[in-house]
Amino acid sequence: MQAAFPLLFVFLWSTGFIGAKYGLPYAEPLSFLLTRYGFVITLMLGIALVTRAPWPTDRRQWLHIGVSGVLVHAVYLGGVFVAIKHGLSAGVTALVVGMQPLLTACGAGWLLGEQVRVRQWLGLALGFVGVGLVVSGKLGSAPLGPMLLPAVIALLGITAGTLYQKRFCAKFDLRTGSVIQFVPTAIVTAIAVACFEDYRIEWTGDFLFALGWLVLVLSIGAISLLNVLIRHGSAVNVASLFYLTPPTTALVAWFVFGEQLTLTAALGMAIAVSGVYLVARPAK
Repeated sequence: MQAAFPLLFVFLWSTGFIGAKYGLPYAEPLSFLLTRYGFVITLMLGIALVTRAPWPTDRRQWLHIGVSGVLVHAVYLGGVFVAIKHGLSAGVTALVVGMQPLLTACGAGWLLGEQVRVRQWLGLALGFVGVGLVVSGKLGSAPLGPMLLPAVIALLGITAGTLYQKRFCAKFDLRTGSVIQFVPTAIVTAIAVACFEDYRIEWTGDFLFALGWLVLVLSIGAISLLNVLIRHGSAVNVASLFYLTPPTTALVAWFVFGEQLTLTAALGMAIAVSGVYLVARPAK
């Protein structure tokens, strides 16, 4: 069963674009995320209390879990949503954030003592090339300018969050741990909303669908799987899975929305999959 977790995570994580596609036209980005976090906290706190899930007994664990949550959720998701909302194309955003496995590999040896083999470096490079080919058709007319900054901040957030969680708090109960991660995330996001937004939301059918999808499928489903993968796998192997999200997103968009799937994108998918295989293949 656990062998299917990486593929299931990639699929669920890749559907995050559905939330952005349907929800962002009706809400400011950080206000959208703050609402999402509120629902996640309410649901997971209820589940934790009903099931009597264990809470960490060490105060330092509370701190570490909270910090990892702020990095993975507030910084990463906030950066991505702000960048897309203000004009950076999904292709450019995917390419910028797609550098995460390479940055994670650079930090894994220094912070975690993980050995990154030559084969894995080759796989990481191939994966990035594959992602570039997949999103290449969406780069031409994309406005860049200052909107690259939120995407870069998102990249640094997800990279630092993955490394931090693997080193300081890889193991925690998924029910209580989610609450501990999302509460400081919501606080940080609320401060950002107070400073930069007016909490504008239009409660349309599309927005409610997007909100429900992001709460249940992404914040509870995909994030829980990510926490399990970080607990049991190396940081480099887990990070390499993010190379598969742009190809999977392209496939879902082609199947659901009829978006064009080019030969170049298909070639990029094959290269990205090959790269991830080289990274994750067990050493003989």
